[in-house]
Amino acid sequence: MTRPIARVLALLEILQSGGTRTVAELAGRLDVDERTVRRYVDHLLDLDIPVRSVRGRHGGYRLSPGYRMPPLMLSGEEALAVVLGLVAGRRAGLISTSVAAAESAVAKVRRVLPEALGRRLDALLEVADFTAPARSALTAEAEVLLTVAEAARDRRPVDLGYTAGHGGASERVVYPYGVVAHSGRWYLTGFDSVSGQVRTFRVDRITTVEMRVGTFDVPIGFDPAQRVLTAIAEAPYRHEVSVRIRSTPEQIRSVFPPSVATLEEIDPGTSWLRARIRAQRLEWIPPLLAALDRPFVVEQPDALRGLVRALASRLADHADARQGH
Repeated sequence: MTRPIARVLALLEILQSGGTRTVAELAGRLDVDERTVRRYVDHLLDLDIPVRSVRGRHGGYRLSPGYRMPPLMLSGEEALAVVLGLVAGRRAGLISTSVAAAESAVAKVRRVLPEALGRRLDALLEVADFTAPARSALTAEAEVLLTVAEAARDRRPVDLGYTAGHGGASERVVYPYGVVAHSGRWYLTGFDSVSGQVRTFRVDRITTVEMRVGTFDVPIGFDPAQRVLTAIAEAPYRHEVSVRIRSTPEQIRSVFPPSVATLEEIDPGTSWLRARIRAQRLEWIPPLLAALDRPFVVEQPDALRGLVRALASRLADHADARQGH
């Protein structure tokens, strides 16, 4: 898939170098066809950038004489916010561009800063460390992310091409209710024409997207973030885990957030709740139950009971071990 936004900006940089550029020349430098060049020019015009069309044998496009992109004027705090936002967003996996694009953006901001402020930011970037490990970039296509976000804001349906986790490809009409960032991924949630239900889609698995005509209404009170968390918690996994826990919802949520477990009230007036978890592996659950330190009963699967007993045995052995032995 091409990257229209990056190429529109590349077109602007070419035009800023001066002179009239033929459509054929621009098409060659941008590696697109001439029709696409004209569409990119329309994008620049929509941004109020004065691109002029020159007719005749040597015609093409040029910027209006005297036009210059306004300089980037940032205070020290603004520059710090921009640079750290780019760095932190990239580490969290939420900046849906290539590594080169993020690094280029940081470099451009750095170049326009006063020398003294630039040196101070350089020092911070050199010595700063993070307790959370860097997430791999999932590079949801920037144009896809911006398009679905615009559609959600304007309540416009979209034609969506999508590749599921098992590799199956499909096309559908989606009525986007919201876009949510969670754990290094971007998600789109909305009504799906194929299933007839509200669905959640990973943005990095969207292969094509195009807005349709018309508008729609979002259900009153719909919470996109909560819907995404629920969808992740209810996604099909290898193990269906059910554990009764005598605790409060707040205590359980401190260990098992909504994206991991759904909670059910068993009997009104009692302090027992049922936590349902879908998991590919079970080994990580016993340590969290131990950390919760509340009475619990494993309802299923049997394999989890064995893992809990094994952890309890290891902890007992560690507690009884003598120093130096």
